Amino acid sequence: MWTKTHLLDLGTEIAAFLLAATCAGCDEPGTLLCGRCRQALQPDPQRLATPQGLPVTAALAFEGVAAQCIRRLKGKGETLLARPLGAALASVLNSTESASRWIVPVPTSRSAFRRRGYRVPDLLIRRANAEPQRLLSVVGGTSDQRGLGARARATNVSGAMRVRRAGEGTEVVIVDDVVTTGATFDEATRALTAAGFHVSAAVALAATPRRDGFG
Repeated sequence: MWTKTHLLDLGTEIAAFLLAATCAGCDEPGTLLCGRCRQALQPDPQRLATPQGLPVTAALAFEGVAAQCIRRLKGKGETLLARPLGAALASVLNSTESASRWIVPVPTSRSAFRRRGYRVPDLLIRRANAEPQRLLSVVGGTSDQRGLGARARATNVSGAMRVRRAGEGTEVVIVDDVVTTGATFDEATRALTAAGFHVSAAVALAATPRRDGFG
């Protein structure tokens, strides 16, 4: 049954399709994502840990076609790309599955939501055939994380999240679109744990490569 949210999502995706003139991965004309670039989005799981030791699994490396698609999803409103990207996310999200766990997206700032009109982690979770539980919200403002080192990222997000309800031991998996140092996941874990939730793992669509490995 179509809901208002579904219709809004469909309208946004149709608009994105009409605006898209080239492949998101290689700029081939006349397609949103060509067959070769779609194949490049096949999951290649990256396993890492946050500075506080939380295990993280990312479906893809944030480079090449994957990075191009994520940038266009986040920066150009091409929400049809959430479908193939969500399929990649589903492969690692399903590996964390348990009967009682909740899927909790990292919160989107108010300014980012106003700019895009949608929350990227929430959209990806829905396209992975899961239901996002919006437990987390951003408190105050944080600087853009891009370009910040590990220590600066941790400082930037410290105390930046709060939880909307008590957990009573409910198991959760945190989801974000891209993981770099893991500082955002650690802050989300701090807030959720303080509210009584049990964070069992974190999942990202993509992990940013570093010289000494991923994340």
